[in-house]
Amino acid sequence: MKNWLEIMKTGSIGMVFTLALTGTIAAAPVNAQAPTRIKQNKDWGSYSHQTDNGKTCYILSMPKDKAPADRDHGDVFFMLAQHPGQNSSLEPQFVVGYAFKDDSQVTLDIDGKKFAMFTRGNNAWMENPAEEPMVVESMRAGSSMSLSGESRRGTQTKYSYSLSGVTASLKDIQECN
Repeated sequence: MKNWLEIMKTGSIGMVFTLALTGTIAAAPVNAQAPTRIKQNKDWGSYSHQTDNGKTCYILSMPKDKAPADRDHGDVFFMLAQHPGQNSSLEPQFVVGYAFKDDSQVTLDIDGKKFAMFTRGNNAWMENPAEEPMVVESMRAGSSMSLSGESRRGTQTKYSYSLSGVTASLKDIQECN
């Protein structure tokens, strides 16, 4: 299996990130610009992406483990994004390569601290946006993170991430405008 940096270099996953950052595939411009890698820090990378509304900066990683192992999960990643016009809050987003069950939740677990995320299509965002800073701080202080949810077909899925490199990657985008 390719690592996520190799996938990014092929452009296909870069376009997925671009489309996720712009909101929806239907709203994405035909000539969307590919993200620019700022730096790789262990298991996390920092990126920027120029849009018509300004520059979006984000960090992301792909899971170390996917369950069930016998399924095609498609491209899966978790990111923290700083969107144009936002001064401080980083928005967590989880993207998978299949549709989540309608009106379902994803559970984000960072070293035993759990957060709820709502789903739409193949994306999940924080159920309570006020918890976004707590997620970021938990990721900085933590060592492991997992996300679990349910596919539209009823398959229970779980993804495990390393948090090694999160703090350095967050520093890389600290001054991103």
